[in-house]
Amino acid sequence: MPSIRRAVLYIIALAVIPSVAHPQSAPIEGLNSYIEQAMQDWEVPGLAIAVVRGDSVILARGYGVRTKGGSDAVDENTLFAIASTTKAFTTAALGMLVDEGKLDWDDPVRTYLPELEFGVPYLTREITVRDLVTHRVGVSRSDNLWIAAPFNRAEIIRRVRYLPTVDSFREEYGYHNIMFIAAGEVVAEASGSSWDDFIETRIFEPLGMTRSTTRAAVVETRDNVASSHTYVDGEVQPVERRDYDNIGGAGAIFSSVSDLSKWLRFHLHDGVFEGERLLSDSTIQEIRTPQTVIGVDSVTERLMPSTHFTTYGLGWTLQDYAGRKLVHHSGSLNWTRTQIAMIPSEDIGVAVIANLGSSNLQKAIAFRVLDALLDRPAVDWSAEYLALEERGERRSDERAREVEEAHVLGTSPSLQAEAYTGTYTSELYGKLTISLEDDHLVLEYAPDYIADLEHWHFDTFRGNWRREGYGSDFITFVLDARGEVQSLTLDGFGEFEREEED
Repeated sequence: MPSIRRAVLYIIALAVIPSVAHPQSAPIEGLNSYIEQAMQDWEVPGLAIAVVRGDSVILARGYGVRTKGGSDAVDENTLFAIASTTKAFTTAALGMLVDEGKLDWDDPVRTYLPELEFGVPYLTREITVRDLVTHRVGVSRSDNLWIAAPFNRAEIIRRVRYLPTVDSFREEYGYHNIMFIAAGEVVAEASGSSWDDFIETRIFEPLGMTRSTTRAAVVETRDNVASSHTYVDGEVQPVERRDYDNIGGAGAIFSSVSDLSKWLRFHLHDGVFEGERLLSDSTIQEIRTPQTVIGVDSVTERLMPSTHFTTYGLGWTLQDYAGRKLVHHSGSLNWTRTQIAMIPSEDIGVAVIANLGSSNLQKAIAFRVLDALLDRPAVDWSAEYLALEERGERRSDERAREVEEAHVLGTSPSLQAEAYTGTYTSELYGKLTISLEDDHLVLEYAPDYIADLEHWHFDTFRGNWRREGYGSDFITFVLDARGEVQSLTLDGFGEFEREEED
């Protein structure tokens, strides 16, 4: 976490920037000052929140700035990447097609996507639309297939056949973005429209979500967009926003809290918005029905001891909270974090977005609001989650120390630098190259993934990614019995075989 000196400097900087308030007053005594203090504690440059009760938006406003060091304030219309909270839009789209009789939740996926194949033929044959959106398929998550790889949605889906099996089908919860990318393409095939166009015409337009988009290119043409931020060399810094259109139905949406307040109103009215039914009540209830058991993790046990179950519905996480069913989802992408939560039985909902990738402040604020609306005793959720973050930082520091302690000094690579150069291939991730540039090796996987290699020990190198905020990863070369390079392993990716030279 940041030093006290930097925290003080940040507090002074933030204090001179006025927050922009919507004309509504805060529904919770002391909420504004609580958020402003918490933002200082977390070093979050900008945050936006919307609170809904029934069909009324009782709060929609922004705090802080879009970009650290800038003066443009966040307001209720500021666009942020809302990441995995996109998943609920995809299941709503599927639900609309279910209502129209164009698909069924339990249809085989091969009906719509015959190109989606798995390494296990049984899985290819048996997987259903419901399986795609309930995190129970049992194959490796392998997020770098969309994060780093230069593949579009169609190619990501084609490469699913190379994902290794890690759990039994339908027996374990295993969060999976790639299955939701496939679910978005099911929407496209069943509707005869692209997933992007369907979301725009069937959800954004009827709800009046005029600022929202699924397309990164559209975001670049808009004003009032929050910058992405992460820690670079221990300091919160703005970093370049990436185009993640390839994540599609799993996390491609950009939105504002003003727009998300309409999304919450739609859900709290069980599929009706301003008198128009967009989704049947039965489909809404199916979306909120537990499908996959997650279990109560140690963090939830400690922070929320009254919570007895956590499950996944169709695009939403479900748990008990203060004796009610809590329907919620978090999201993290492009160094921005989102929390959307609602308690349908109480007609209340909240959306919070923060433009710092390492923050859990948005989750803390959401629970602070829910507690107030439920007339529960106030809990300092910001302090609770910040303490959790600090423990995580200490564990991360400890792992870094362990890596340093395992560093064997005084070794040299087995071969001359030129011997490591060449093209390396993975069935799952495609090709990367190792080349010699000036006096060191360079790894290039995709335009955004270029790393300068420095020798670590033996035939292991540390690759320092050139793009700000990416940090570093280790690359280990494997030699065969002849002493020639056979393959390499790259942290987060796995093994790449070296191609034979012509």
